Amino acid sequence: MKHEFVLILEDDGDRVDRFQRVLASLRPSLETQVWESAHEMIREVPRFLDQAVFISLDHDLYIECTKDPGDGLDVARFLAERSPACPVIIHSSNSPRAQMMMGVLELEGWEVARSVPLGENWIEEDWCQVVQQVLKLN
Repeated sequence: MKHEFVLILEDDGDRVDRFQRVLASLRPSLETQVWESAHEMIREVPRFLDQAVFISLDHDLYIECTKDPGDGLDVARFLAERSPACPVIIHSSNSPRAQMMMGVLELEGWEVARSVPLGENWIEEDWCQVVQQVLKLN
């Protein structure tokens, strides 16, 4: 059986838990691979791309480390250098950077959607709805 992955760039553990709960309710067979660092995601994501059903990217990363973790635009630029593999959801509250990420990917033919993190339940409501559209569940 082929594994299907959702690839996520997110530095907030609570959000990751909520993303995973939403995914489990929509398609329990999906596996998640999460990165807190853009640089680590860039290094490791190629081995997952052929099994990815979608990618969800934050922009601003605030992790406790001695190195700069990079940002979602770094990952978007990296992905844009490759053939489109799956849809990408941008889930950043940094609107100018989110627009840049979307533009970089769209120019290279990637399917891109946006989920704006507004309100307490944005993951369970807006992000979930975008995921349903991306997975063609509705």
